[in-house]
Amino acid sequence: MNAPVKTSFSLEGRKVLVTGASRGIGEALAAGMAAHGADVAIAAREEARLARCAAAIEAVGRKAVRLAMDVASVESIAAGIETAARGLGGLDILINNAGIEEVRPSLEVDEALWDRIQDTNLKGAFFCARAAASAMRGQGGGAILNMCSLTSGVGVPTAASYGASKSGLLGLTRTLAAEWASLGIRVNALGPGYFRTDLTEVFYQDRAWCETMLGKIPAGRFGELEDLVGPAVFLCSDAARYVTGQLLYVDGGFMASI
Repeated sequence: MNAPVKTSFSLEGRKVLVTGASRGIGEALAAGMAAHGADVAIAAREEARLARCAAAIEAVGRKAVRLAMDVASVESIAAGIETAARGLGGLDILINNAGIEEVRPSLEVDEALWDRIQDTNLKGAFFCARAAASAMRGQGGGAILNMCSLTSGVGVPTAASYGASKSGLLGLTRTLAAEWASLGIRVNALGPGYFRTDLTEVFYQDRAWCETMLGKIPAGRFGELEDLVGPAVFLCSDAARYVTGQLLYVDGGFMASI
């Protein structure tokens, strides 16, 4: 008999790794996973910056494992995944959240900027997924959630490298979903709309921009970080056990209205 719906949404006892967990979306998702019963390994380039996130996880009675990991380095990724799995006693879920962006007109994008964004947002996500899948296949499967973007589906001026990385991440999500389904590993993606974080703060300082963007969002407001937790829990839980290779936009209706 299938588990009751309420039970299928539970993450009780699951072992989760969240990259880029020191702030913003990553921090919110790590705390959200813990609130739904998971033990969580949290990664950032500087371990010291993870103290607040770890405290939030431990406040709900779950285990937090802090680790320094640079997703632009394959060696650092391998060591980080191993540390996370050892510290948690396994790995069931990876949330590929680490990412960077720099607003710059395309004619001014140089090779260094292009490579820096691709290495973090796309190359890093692939090698995190590969390392996590190696751990998951030995225990019967798991779930990987990639953080895509509105730029995975639409062009945004001054975001050439970022948009390319997030479009590539969507393609990667679909490829890995098709390839790893036989291993019991599901791979999906979230596409956040307009959320105010440290990464996007530069836009929100512009009142005219805010007014223009709000006029394009049917829900009439910008996203709040907690709006991402439910969709992430769904895609990582048994409630989505037959869902793989999908991108779920969490955008207040923006993509549906353009």
